[in-house]
Amino acid sequence: MQKRIAAIHDISCFGKCSLTVALPIISAAGIETTVIPTAILSTHTGGFKGFTFCDLTSEILPVANHWKSEGISVDAVYTGYLGSKEQIEIVMKTVDIIKEKDGILIVDPAMADNGKLYVGFPEDFPLEMLNLCKMADIIVPNITEAAMLLGIPYKEGPYDKAYIEDILIKLSEVTNSKVVLTGVWFEETKLGAATYENGKIEYCFSERINTLYHGTGDVFASALVSSLLNGKGLKDAAQIAVDFTCGSIKKTQLLRPNDKYGVCFEAEIPNLIKELEL
Repeated sequence: MQKRIAAIHDISCFGKCSLTVALPIISAAGIETTVIPTAILSTHTGGFKGFTFCDLTSEILPVANHWKSEGISVDAVYTGYLGSKEQIEIVMKTVDIIKEKDGILIVDPAMADNGKLYVGFPEDFPLEMLNLCKMADIIVPNITEAAMLLGIPYKEGPYDKAYIEDILIKLSEVTNSKVVLTGVWFEETKLGAATYENGKIEYCFSERINTLYHGTGDVFASALVSSLLNGKGLKDAAQIAVDFTCGSIKKTQLLRPNDKYGVCFEAEIPNLIKELEL
């Protein structure tokens, strides 16, 4: 049977992030990808001015309830950027409505980076996001988000293993979830992720490219989800996602070196399919 997932994110009509990344990547991996949009923006918010914004908070539960009335459910739910504490509360209810009893919830607590909350979020926003993370089977924070979920100081890299492993263990204890921590690096030449599952810590690295592109977190998480739903274990799924993200950045540098427009992940999808052995 084909797996079905619900991706709950915003839509940026231009600029590769959120649903415009999740939908093509996960669909290409052979998974039926349904969507519940939380907002529509004319562009993403990184580097563009005067973008339009349409809040769809009031539509989330009606969509879920309609699915329920039609007997529609999903094997997995994948959440990303949520624009308010109210949306988090509504999404928690939505998960209970649409997810199969034995389905999984994967939460990317997209709310902060480089030591700071995204613009517009109140200081107590991480506490509400933590409630959603406690429902999750797997959480995929970056190091800033992980520190905020735990209420501990954020440190800039390169990191030491003691700091990373303390975060992984404490996050798992607080949320009772498996953890994939992104943005991990111990040396200048390698960047990747760390996983924590059943008391075991593992690392996944690829080449560290000293360039910032908008939406790479969504690219990583979508590839991770694609791998997990195709039967890969957590560590292998994280390595595939690390390699896919790195490959997408390299393709972007060759095809269109404009950091504001996101990464050319489309050109890297054939390699993802090969790694998934589809």
